[in-house]
Amino acid sequence: MNKRDLLLGFLIGLATTLLGSYIFITFFTDFKFIAGIHILKSQGSLGKIITLGSIMTLIAFGLFLKLNKEMMARGVLLAVIVLAILTLFI
Repeated sequence: MNKRDLLLGFLIGLATTLLGSYIFITFFTDFKFIAGIHILKSQGSLGKIITLGSIMTLIAFGLFLKLNKEMMARGVLLAVIVLAILTLFI
């Protein structure tokens, strides 16, 4: 049960980051989502977009702590750490 909750929290962390990046690209730039990713990657700004998108994970993290789902909150935190390491190489 614990590993399942950790994995579910990790997937939710990745999904909220993707959702936050989607919202940022579609509302604050003139690009469509996929085209925006390609253009921002060529400009070297993709790591910054992923970082801004991960702000949405704060909501998920706080919600899981409020609901006493500590393992899911750990999964969300693990997703943030993996994404932070990933942005170093992008």
